[in-house]
This record gives sequence, structure tokens and C-alpha cells, in this order.
Amino acid sequence: QVQLVESGGGLVQPGGSLRLSCAASTSIFRIDSMGWYRQVPGKQRQLVATITSDYNINYADSVRGRFTISRENAKNTVDLQMNSLKPEDTAVYSCNAIMYGRVSWGQGTQVTVSS
Repeated sequence: QVQLVESGGGLVQPGGSLRLSCAASTSIFRIDSMGWYRQVPGKQRQLVATITSDYNINYADSVRGRFTISRENAKNTVDLQMNSLKPEDTAVYSCNAIMYGRVSWGQGTQVTVSS
């Protein structure tokens, strides 16, 4: 199983930017798909963005055009650049990885968008 550690969360004002990073314990070349999801209390976890090993990318409609997911092969990370943040983007953001059919999750990082 892959160990995942997220970083980069925090408090930001509406309209601001944050960059999240998910560090994997193994070479991301071995991982079929990685993604970012988010969850607020009392609601189901929802997909934010995913990227496969052959760079197929998928975004939730609510973030398309504002968020960018990327694979940083040299660092074994998958990053999520979040621009034009809105209060409704407030959530715990978690990274996942699918490798050999197994799904791994990180602990999550809090993102709060508030003035």
C-alpha cells in the first residue's frame, strides 16, 4: 500500500490561491491514478480532480477552470493548484492513489476560505 502525506492547506481569503501537495512513499510512475477529494462535515466526500499515469485528467465541474492538478515526477508528488478560491471550497482535502487495484488515502489537510 502507498503512504500518502498531504501538505499546503490553510486559511485564505476569497479570491486567493493555495497549492496542495501529496507526497507518495513510492515512485508515482508505479501508481495508476492519483486524485484529490474533499469533504465537509455531514456530507459525502466528493471528487475534485484526478490524474492517471498517462496524464488523463478529470475535474469536478465546480472547480474546472480554477484548479489545476499536476504530477511532479521528480518529487513523487501530485499537486493541486487552487486559484480564485470561494468559501464553498472550504473542506478537508485528501489525496488518494490507486496502485495494483488497491486504494490508499492520506490523512487530509484543511482548507478554509474566509474573509
